[in-house]
Amino acid sequence: MGPESSRYVFEDVAEELSDSLRRYLERLVGDSSIADDLLQDTLLKIARALPGFEGRSSVKTWAFTIATRVATDHFRRPQNRAQMVDIGETAHTLDAETDENLVVDEMNSCVREVIDSLPEDYRTALVLHDLEGQTAAQVAEIAGCSLPTAKIRIHRARRRLKEALDDECRFYRDSNNVFRCDRKQES
Repeated sequence: MGPESSRYVFEDVAEELSDSLRRYLERLVGDSSIADDLLQDTLLKIARALPGFEGRSSVKTWAFTIATRVATDHFRRPQNRAQMVDIGETAHTLDAETDENLVVDEMNSCVREVIDSLPEDYRTALVLHDLEGQTAAQVAEIAGCSLPTAKIRIHRARRRLKEALDDECRFYRDSNNVFRCDRKQES
């Protein structure tokens, strides 16, 4: 145990990073209850590994690396691949607010499904960089790859996301100038 590691107290690390780790995990998996479970796994791994943390990176980067591994393990289990809720299973009687929420949920579901379909490395890079605001250098450190590789993953993930959304969704503005998305019908 080096002198750097002795200054980190698990409770402080957990308090400081839990919200951002949970948000990151939820964006990766697309489900708040699963994100809660993965956060608990992540915090447990952090607690176990913190005494050996040598400070070669920031504690935040190190914690995000652990969260990424926990999410990766989650996606490797066959039962956890692409679990989407059919939007057609919702209630048929809707008031205006519920209808609005349904439209937003449908757009989020479409984007979520496309993000979920990305290869794991691309999905992680995209979520870390574009949704969590990490720099490309931080993405590289968290993903355990070089900076050029991280930049390529971010670029390719964005390109694949755009192509998939163009192929699967029709975007438009409604009468209130609100951005909307409809799933393209398969021909």
